[in-house]
Amino acid sequence: MISFEGALICEGKYDKIKLANMIDCPIITTDGFGVFKSPEKRELIKRYAKIGPVAILTDSDSAGFKIRNYIKGFLPKAEIINVYIPDVYGKESRKREPSAEGKLGVEGMSEKILSDAFKKAGIGIKCGALPDKKRIERIDLYSDGFFGGPDSSYLRARLLKELDLPGRLSTSGLLDFLNAAVGHEKYKELAEKITGSR
Repeated sequence: MISFEGALICEGKYDKIKLANMIDCPIITTDGFGVFKSPEKRELIKRYAKIGPVAILTDSDSAGFKIRNYIKGFLPKAEIINVYIPDVYGKESRKREPSAEGKLGVEGMSEKILSDAFKKAGIGIKCGALPDKKRIERIDLYSDGFFGGPDSSYLRARLLKELDLPGRLSTSGLLDFLNAAVGHEKYKELAEKITGSR
């Protein structure tokens, strides 16, 4: 069982059922897009955010990112930990059809993938900054070819795949993850591995 001294936000009840067997903390569901229309749900999330960190774990599709960004928008001063699952294609066993984008959601992920996602976000190991204090900046992504260059999309997709992160992750989201879970030295090793094999 993973221990987390904060609240975890996920999308639906099946996600919550899956996660409750893995992590020891309060789990709040957004009821999909329901959080957009529910002041009570937003107030509950804000209340948790006042007493500790809030981890957000949504699906890796466009809807999941819309929900994640909405929550981040009304928690501007809170300590937010983003937990990302990789793009895995398939269909949850309880559903007749795959999702619109064909990706598995949180409920369809194996416990191993979810456990790795928590570890990468610093949950269950040690929350907070890595010992490697040198920050990775946007200019690093640019210098290493992951941003603003002719091959950037291709290289960035390879970096995201290497890190098991969703393909639609924003540049700022990628930077947050790299600084929280990877560190400058490991990032430079990955950059060399990816760009050196072009």
